Amino acid sequence: MGVPLRVLGLDLGTVRIGVALSDPLGMMASPETVISCTDRQHDIARLAELVAATDAELVVVGMPTTLRGEHGIAAQQVDEFVAELAARLSIQVTTWDERMTTVVAERALLEAGKSREARRDLRDKVAATVMLQSYLDAHRSS
Repeated sequence: MGVPLRVLGLDLGTVRIGVALSDPLGMMASPETVISCTDRQHDIARLAELVAATDAELVVVGMPTTLRGEHGIAAQQVDEFVAELAARLSIQVTTWDERMTTVVAERALLEAGKSREARRDLRDKVAATVMLQSYLDAHRSS
């Protein structure tokens, strides 16, 4: 299965949702934006607007699994969100393992010399970018 041309990647959090977007060829992920969470219906409506505005053909949501690959409470919450988002959109919504993406994002921002405040503002969309790039890389050759 090849990757659709435009893919939107989401790093769900309780306070913010990090958003990344692939390039038109579906090869490279870039940070897009951060959505401040209000309530689920508003957040889903905002994401539906982003899907339309970016012409995304697929949404990939980071699945928080434990280091052992197990699904806990956070994963159940993501499953519920994904089901509601998929019901709202006319495109496919899938999940992808996001283990360690926040750690990778934080490390990259530290190495770039970003301040604590800048890291907080960037972390979620960079984590979404790391997760989406992982998805794109894994699906490019299949």
